[in-house]
Amino acid sequence: MICKPAGTATASLEASLSTREKARVGVADMLVGKSPLVLSTVLGSCVGVMIYDPAEGIGGLCHIMLAHAPAANENPAKYADTAIPAMLRRIIRKGAALERLVAKIVGGANMFGFKNNSFADIGKNNVAAVRECLARENIPIAAQEVGGNHGRTVYFALESGAVFVKIKSDVSMIL
Repeated sequence: MICKPAGTATASLEASLSTREKARVGVADMLVGKSPLVLSTVLGSCVGVMIYDPAEGIGGLCHIMLAHAPAANENPAKYADTAIPAMLRRIIRKGAALERLVAKIVGGANMFGFKNNSFADIGKNNVAAVRECLARENIPIAAQEVGGNHGRTVYFALESGAVFVKIKSDVSMIL
């Protein structure tokens, strides 16, 4: 994982993000854009997948809610196995090159403190499905901040590919 802990770089990026045009990605949704746009979302057991072409400044963020889509799926952004291929198609249509794409993943927490319960594995299953889908598409994971039992707010700067992760009011990092 490439991670820079809170400090001067984090404060500088956070200040820079405040002046950029932002677009919020909701639960079970995705958005693709181009620099200088900043994409953001809030995650718990869901996983945010950011895919980026550094040469073109084109990237996307999908907010994946569950690992695998049922046969009758009306929302491909909701599931890892349908969201990632759909977002890749959109990113490539926008002008990105498949061979330059890299991913960063965030989220997959156990938000409810369940143990020995199917709900306890939602975040873990989401992370595993995302990793599997990215591997199948030959997209390397450049950085990640996953697991745990806390929510995260994510800002994805398409100008640089930097991902600012705010875990709590006093904990921030850059991926």
